[in-house]
Amino acid sequence: MQPTLLNDSELDPHSLISKNRFGTFFGVPQTVLDKVWENLTSPDGNSVVYISMEIGADPDVFHPIKDTLVDLEKTDSMDATLKKFIKKVLQGPEKIPCYGGGLGVLAGDTLKSFADCRIPVVAVSLLYRHGYFSQIVDSKVGQISQTVNWNPEQTPGLYLLKDPDLPGEPLQIQIPFFNEYDQETMATAQVWMKMEVNHSLDFFIPEFLLDFSLDINPPPIREAAGQLYNSQSSFIKAMQRRMLGPGIIPVLQAIGITSHTLHLNEQHGVVVALQLIAEELHENLRITDIAQASEEEILAAAATVSQRLVYTIHTPVKAGHDRFDKSVYAGMSHKSCRHLLELLARDDDSPHTYNFTNFAMRVNRTANSVSRLHRDVTHKQFPHSADKITAITNGVHHLTWISDARAEAFDAFSQLKNWREDPGVFVNVQDLKDNSRFRTYLRRAWEEDSRILYDYVNAMLLNHRKQMTSTWIDPPNFFSTMIDTDTQLDPSVFTIGFARRFSTYKRADLIFDNMDTLCSIIVENNWPVNFLFSGKAHPADEPGKSVIKLILDYQEELHNKSNGLANLIFIPNYDMNLAKILVAGVHIWLNNPKRPLEASGTSGMKAALNGVPNLSIMDGWWVEGYHEGQTGWKFGHEGPVAEANLSESPDELLYAEDSDSFYKTLPLVLKEFYEKDTNSAFLDKAIMNLCLNIPIFNTHRMAAEYLQKYDIKLSGSVKEQMSGFAKLYDSNL
Repeated sequence: MQPTLLNDSELDPHSLISKNRFGTFFGVPQTVLDKVWENLTSPDGNSVVYISMEIGADPDVFHPIKDTLVDLEKTDSMDATLKKFIKKVLQGPEKIPCYGGGLGVLAGDTLKSFADCRIPVVAVSLLYRHGYFSQIVDSKVGQISQTVNWNPEQTPGLYLLKDPDLPGEPLQIQIPFFNEYDQETMATAQVWMKMEVNHSLDFFIPEFLLDFSLDINPPPIREAAGQLYNSQSSFIKAMQRRMLGPGIIPVLQAIGITSHTLHLNEQHGVVVALQLIAEELHENLRITDIAQASEEEILAAAATVSQRLVYTIHTPVKAGHDRFDKSVYAGMSHKSCRHLLELLARDDDSPHTYNFTNFAMRVNRTANSVSRLHRDVTHKQFPHSADKITAITNGVHHLTWISDARAEAFDAFSQLKNWREDPGVFVNVQDLKDNSRFRTYLRRAWEEDSRILYDYVNAMLLNHRKQMTSTWIDPPNFFSTMIDTDTQLDPSVFTIGFARRFSTYKRADLIFDNMDTLCSIIVENNWPVNFLFSGKAHPADEPGKSVIKLILDYQEELHNKSNGLANLIFIPNYDMNLAKILVAGVHIWLNNPKRPLEASGTSGMKAALNGVPNLSIMDGWWVEGYHEGQTGWKFGHEGPVAEANLSESPDELLYAEDSDSFYKTLPLVLKEFYEKDTNSAFLDKAIMNLCLNIPIFNTHRMAAEYLQKYDIKLSGSVKEQMSGFAKLYDSNL
């Protein structure tokens, strides 16, 4: 997906070096850097701060600067500075492991679309020196968590900002922590910036990452700065939220960002509201001792501050809502902070805790769910805020997730001209549905992506076979005991993909609930099937890790009972690069959470953007993406949202009911794929995914819906473009 700003004949790499008071950067011209900075520091505050605990935007899946520079090593006239930048982009590490899953990847996709659409936004998050975790999988043990070691100094697109008032020193901020006696300890963070550059290199979103892993900080703070979602203790977990929220205003002030609106991507950073409320009490209500402020005064200040906050809630699952014991928070915050939380973060069901989701739901001018069904669930969970909770259905960044092979096919048809800038043009695929040339191009692109996927999987399996004699790891796949250079998995075999976080409510093992029934479908019809599974369980989620172990244990039984027609493969260490290979290379994407606990889900959207049909429970986004069977298949329980449905209890996860529904649906899918007289209908579903789902489930459209909440002014051309994206879909209809 080549950028359009520069071409090989006019490419001057020196023009991509730019600088300001905070450092020297690479990837956009000076005029672009100046314009972005001017917008974000303008006195009118006409910009937005996007706050997220994690941001996933690895440069190995979307790399417009690298695409532009791919031939530049042949250039002889480069100075030392330029050579250093180019070497880092072309040869540097391609992982920024400051994300753990869908929430972070969504944040990255959102920021990439803001950059594509030239929206004045800045992001704030934390930098984790040990990322989330690296996953090793052993067939006998299951998931083994391993620390990630990475070097942000060597990572392209990531810059340690300089302090303009202290030459040679990094930009740092300080935030206070308090013990139970209100004694103050200052924590220091240095500030990194990741540049989320758009595909045409003429705009970018700055992401400011706060790095607290400094020797001058106390050990608990350094420990919390190490690993995303560190759950060694509730204190460390609360500490991370405490590092993010109060760090937001200081970093914005240090850089001069004037944004009026703050967007909370989940409630992890909601502590920023405490600082704003305290300022409101001090400056406008003239309250000198916040610990003595009345309920009326606090609510008045909170009402004023809420006009600056937009809040996105991502899950109905209890584990996703931060609750902290009051005694834990007493060890890190001032009594004035706790006084505010007593009122604003009250949890009537658990009076000894502060409920940060309740807090975030209370202090915002508008809140949104991430799908229509999730909106209905959220209304039930937060009835007192139902009047301001709307739906903005998630999307994904189409330039990141559409494969190169599919992109090449799309480029060959004038009906899809300008698809990189406008995902709405895919409605024109309707005119290509019966075009034999288009169908051939799409089929060949799909076959190429399947080949790429199976090259990866077969190489992995062979490598695991070699490891059997060279390491202590037992290969995670039974098939590794059989594979050799002459016996490998075939990309033409029907392939079901499943990859996401392993949590019990997502029921990764659902379709194997009755192995005899599953295998009889395959054997009686001689339909070979490969199941490719991947994903991580949180290191502290023992039930989730047990599901991974079940998947490993099913492999041999499935192979034997299906007479070798079916194979279940687990691919360790799921990340964005693997996700991109999977969603384009499989033949169908599986999702089977317990309805309605999947608020949205975005992996299936990524598959749909490549035309891959979904086979899914009617939960989250699929309720909107199913289109009466034109884009895939549905199965499982499908009833009204009720309180009882929200139970995550193991004996209420509906395994028998929903697996039985799957076994009734699977033969319809396999028949359509394998029988020649119906195979064209399978391709029809792929084409209708392009036509019906790309215009909806993309982050350009999602960004346009968020702009209606942001209340910022846009220039004529940008305003017109975003208005067009907003017309693609209304999440609340």
